[in-house]
Amino acid sequence: MRGKQGFATAWGTTTRCAAWSTRRAAYITIHNMVAWMIDRYGTADQREKWLPPLVAMTELGAYALTEPGAGSDAAAITTSAIRDGDEFVLTGVKQFISGAGEASVYVVMARTGEAGARGITAFLVPGDASGLTFGPHEKKMGWRAQPTRQVILDRVRVPVDAVLGQVGGGFGIAMSGLNGGRLNIAACSLGGAQWALDRAVQYVHERFTFGEPLAEKQGIVFRLADMATELQAARALVREAAAAVDGAPTDPAAQAQVASQCAMAKRFATDAGFAVANDALQLHGGYGYLQEYGVEKVVRDLRVHQILEGTNEIMRVIVGRHLLRA
Repeated sequence: MRGKQGFATAWGTTTRCAAWSTRRAAYITIHNMVAWMIDRYGTADQREKWLPPLVAMTELGAYALTEPGAGSDAAAITTSAIRDGDEFVLTGVKQFISGAGEASVYVVMARTGEAGARGITAFLVPGDASGLTFGPHEKKMGWRAQPTRQVILDRVRVPVDAVLGQVGGGFGIAMSGLNGGRLNIAACSLGGAQWALDRAVQYVHERFTFGEPLAEKQGIVFRLADMATELQAARALVREAAAAVDGAPTDPAAQAQVASQCAMAKRFATDAGFAVANDALQLHGGYGYLQEYGVEKVVRDLRVHQILEGTNEIMRVIVGRHLLRA
């Protein structure tokens, strides 16, 4: 669990897992993020109830923030949570939720107050709650090893003690969780891209053209060198951001710096990871396009990392605004 081992350790573990399967590793990072949120912000009772099965992975967690009309603008969510005595009644639709229909607990962001970030509260919603249903499985370009569906809340009732953190504090919880989520997606990109690079290095030794292996051609050597350099630079950014998350003070200025570092690492690593995997496919020629070689699958899976946990355009917004405020 991230709250115990730290991000600097977790990102390395995720990188190795991603080399085996970017899809499975990426979903596990979302599950881990849910466990970390409960560990960090939950009450003693919430932690006792949910953490043992989540840490053991006998039960899974899911994170429900994005909505059909609120993706990058997370503060614009419209899912409502209305207080009714000792309960809250949640109504709304969440979109692109990984693990939907399989998870035992959902961290759901819903609006309990005014428009904007200050009116959002986080809730722990059990997977078997009455009124909780799911849309059909999304047919995706990649990431096919884990379910992605809508989460539909139709007057779902949860007790007041299902609030995670404080009423009105959900946006801050969401953003702090996303710092780690961005590093984990970055680590998945690194793992998948390294796997593709390793296969490309092996292939250029085996493939002969015009009487010599591809590995003897200077243009191939240069491309492989650039691929390795980009990945190493991305690793350095992810390591630095992971250390910052583990060691930063809690004051707003320090947290803003951490958010900027995580955004830099996520943007650079996911762009570099996809580019390296795509180059590896190109180096395989027509064979790279065949499923049996596996490279095309990594390319498809890594593409969505440039969108997940905040698009890379939003990462640029975060970094740029931080620079202008400094």
